[in-house]
Amino acid sequence: MRAVWNGDEWELHIVCKKEIPVEESPGDKTAGIDLGISNYLAIDYEDGPSELYPGNVLKEDKHYFTREEYQTEGENGPSKRSRNARRKLSRRKDHFLHTLSKHIVEQCAEEGVEKIAVGDLSDIREDEDSGSRNWGSSGNKKLHGWEFDRFTNLLEYKAEEHGILVDRVDEENTSRTCSCCGQIRDSNRVERGLYVCASCGVTMNADVNGAVNIRRKITQSPPTGDMSNGWLAQPGVFLFDRESGRFTPRERGVCKP
Repeated sequence: MRAVWNGDEWELHIVCKKEIPVEESPGDKTAGIDLGISNYLAIDYEDGPSELYPGNVLKEDKHYFTREEYQTEGENGPSKRSRNARRKLSRRKDHFLHTLSKHIVEQCAEEGVEKIAVGDLSDIREDEDSGSRNWGSSGNKKLHGWEFDRFTNLLEYKAEEHGILVDRVDEENTSRTCSCCGQIRDSNRVERGLYVCASCGVTMNADVNGAVNIRRKITQSPPTGDMSNGWLAQPGVFLFDRESGRFTPRERGVCKP
């Protein structure tokens, strides 16, 4: 038992151990997860679909509650309304991460995944020379709000219950490498969300391309050359629904002649 100050009030934490039954692995396949800004998460399943999970709801909450916190700041420190806004944002963020990690594990179990590779971004804020990276004012605001470690920790323990392993891997060159031919070039990513390889000509979603390369970090398999399936260019999109508290697939438009 210990008393912990959360920045606003004291909390009493009681730590206990509980044995959790671990299931056998649902299969022998792999999945790769790329964490990012526009899309909080992109995942690629071996011999399966690719999916995007936008973080729009999380961004909206951060913008709204952070603004409310600053607008209600008192002269002698945070006001009661300001502290409430901070706590509510923290609860919503934690709920989002719990729901997302649970959903991803369930999806992986359905796809027969044995191991998940996740890009290790624990040192994303650090620079080899100065100790901190300058991503611009907007980028820094988003980066410091990311909860990469929190999400990955949640994913690890939820996956373990299903017999699925989570491996944190180095993200070096995963966003610059073509998952089809293996060419590495900065200019291949023509804009956020779109990756066009100057060598083989393939066009695909940039975040999914990164997820494929992250997955291959644990399989050690080289680019296959032909990956012309629709999931690379048009992955499925899952949106967080506040009312149900779940992630639901976004309907795809149907093109008619």
